[in-house]
Amino acid sequence: MASVSPVLRQWTREGRRIDKQQLGWYGFCSGLPTLNLIIMYLLCFPLQISMWMADSRFLTKSFQYCSVTRPFGANLRSALAISRVINTHSLSYSTEAISSSSPLTNSLYHRISRLGDPKISMIPVLEQWVEEGRDVRQSELQKIIKQLRKYRRYTQALQVSEWMSEANFGPSSGDIAIRLDLISKVYGLERAEEYFYSIPESSRINKIHGSLLNCYAENKSLEKAEDHFQKMKEMDFIETALTYNVMLSLYSRMGKHDKLKSLIQEMKQNGIEFDKFTLNIQLNACAVTSNIEEMEKLLLMMETDHQAALDFHSYFIAANGYLKAGYPEKAWMKLRRSEQVIDNKEKKIAYEHLLTLYAAAGRKDEVYRVWNLYKNLGRVYNSGYLSVLSSLVKLDDIDGMEKIFEEWESVNTLFDNRIASVLISAYCKKGLLEKAFVSVERLFTSSGKEPDAGLWQCLSTQCCIDGEMTKAVESMRKAILTGGPRWKVNRTTFSACLEYLKNEGNLKGAHEILGLLHQRGFCPDDIRSRLEEYLNSDINSGALNAMLGDDKKEENKFRGP
Repeated sequence: MASVSPVLRQWTREGRRIDKQQLGWYGFCSGLPTLNLIIMYLLCFPLQISMWMADSRFLTKSFQYCSVTRPFGANLRSALAISRVINTHSLSYSTEAISSSSPLTNSLYHRISRLGDPKISMIPVLEQWVEEGRDVRQSELQKIIKQLRKYRRYTQALQVSEWMSEANFGPSSGDIAIRLDLISKVYGLERAEEYFYSIPESSRINKIHGSLLNCYAENKSLEKAEDHFQKMKEMDFIETALTYNVMLSLYSRMGKHDKLKSLIQEMKQNGIEFDKFTLNIQLNACAVTSNIEEMEKLLLMMETDHQAALDFHSYFIAANGYLKAGYPEKAWMKLRRSEQVIDNKEKKIAYEHLLTLYAAAGRKDEVYRVWNLYKNLGRVYNSGYLSVLSSLVKLDDIDGMEKIFEEWESVNTLFDNRIASVLISAYCKKGLLEKAFVSVERLFTSSGKEPDAGLWQCLSTQCCIDGEMTKAVESMRKAILTGGPRWKVNRTTFSACLEYLKNEGNLKGAHEILGLLHQRGFCPDDIRSRLEEYLNSDINSGALNAMLGDDKKEENKFRGP
């Protein structure tokens, strides 16, 4: 028997209004005649219609599907969220309030989150969900985007955002801001600017301007960020510390400490009250410059001032500062202090950070202690396994890493290439090539998965070190084939592969791998010409010099398109 839900969903997707009365018995003689005929014809499906009404919120309030899918033109296929002020904080140019009443388990998000590979497209998953006759709500899609961003699955978050627009869900200003951020992360700043200027000027409210500013800051585009910040001030779009924090974070990351201090003074003069992010940015600026005396003064002020909203992030920043300055014991003390101010709702994410910080401090005992605390919180997520495995690698505890990896395998039925990559990369760095390739075969090849470019390049580099040049060349070729826009070729490893092929008399193979690097956009024309000239010469070495040329600043040329 056919389902009514797809018919009703299709009607709404076409931008047609549906009134509550039209779906009830007394509405059959008024309103849209076509829909009335459909409902009268389908009187044998009253339960389906009733359920659809409930799912569409007709039983609680009058509801109209919004058909405005592209108010800003055909370019409305992308999404944004404000990035972090510093690594442990996120700004709140966020979407408008989203109800958290409906759980995400056993839902569309549950199905999406179980896909461990971030390369998997979300579109078929969403389409299959709809084909199964299931309803999709805008609030649920917003939650999914939020969670995907949280775990840095930006491409997938953007795909969901694009699909949301194509499904005739009218975007809020927060949705637009999030899309802008995602476009910047996935496609780059230029595409983000194109999207921003496709929005009618009257619709570019402060939240959207703030999102563009954050894109500039995230990409360290200092001049553009300063110009846009000034424009926002002229438009009276800066009312709180939020926008100032974006610029303060940018100045801190770029080492512009004089500008940071000047902006702090401007905030004081304009009566802009500091929030905890403002204080933590100042704290971080002291930490990265190893200005321990100033860092300690600021931290003491935050501890004594009850309005400073001190939290565990502040102690993490101070611990990083001590580690950078060479004071691991002081770092350890601040980390122990941080545990006393962690809220229950923040324990999972805080413990994940603690694992890596204790590892950086060389405290293996603390890593295992926090790991046990983390596991006692309940379900252990892959992000937790990633943190502890990476921490044990840093501590050179390969045996411990293998045991926890086996634990992960025993409790997880879904493959996560990130966790497998941690194991294999550790084997590479320890020179355990045989274990590394056996693990690739067992974890990836046998399951039909593919390692990412970084892992293939790691294997290629270790093969070069061990003199396994045939494997080195093949691994490098696979790295080039799987490399994404942000991947960067290791020039030393690639030049070693070229020199090996040339010295073996395999010029055809050398030209092929060079052509592949160029074709994939990882090698510009001028550098390719120099390498071709090297391959055609009688010189048996010097590929690396050919790649570097006269200007060693050409390093960034080897990034993807």
